[in-house]
Amino acid sequence: MASIETPICNFGWKAPDFSLPGIDGKTYTLNDAKGDRGLLVMFICNHCPYVKAVRERIIRDVKELKSMGINTIAIMSNDPTDHPEDSFENMKKISEQYSYPFPYVMDESQAAAKAYGAVCTPDFFGFNADLELQYRGRLDESRKEAAPEGVRRDLFLAMKEVAETQKGPEKQISSIGCSIKWKSK
Repeated sequence: MASIETPICNFGWKAPDFSLPGIDGKTYTLNDAKGDRGLLVMFICNHCPYVKAVRERIIRDVKELKSMGINTIAIMSNDPTDHPEDSFENMKKISEQYSYPFPYVMDESQAAAKAYGAVCTPDFFGFNADLELQYRGRLDESRKEAAPEGVRRDLFLAMKEVAETQKGPEKQISSIGCSIKWKSK
């Protein structure tokens, strides 16, 4: 499992639309997902140790961001063939087990991951109310293990700034995680 780093933020890049099935039986589009002050699009999965290390912190942060008008959607784009833990059924189980406070959707065709240029899990895309990219960075300094309590909450603080000013911070630190598991052609 190779660690991959995300590219730097392409400020102002417009969020591509999608239409993806959620584990709750609903289909979600970009417009359905967005909040009044912005949208956090996360590419996550169930099996990745980087995601597992920060799952509770993601939940904590998106709950707080929701109160600021920032909605969140989590997209699972991995091919579950070699990673059955990432299957749609297991997405439902994990979401239920952790009470995910956001829609968790399956990108079976991997078109959304390609449109966004997602490279790893977790990969975070923070958009303002006009769906212009303002943040592409890490949650915090966690890696395969959660960083100590009290570390700087990079993602949360960046998205709080987006909620307040519609602009993200100039200085951003790339996220790191497991590569997206692409389907073999």
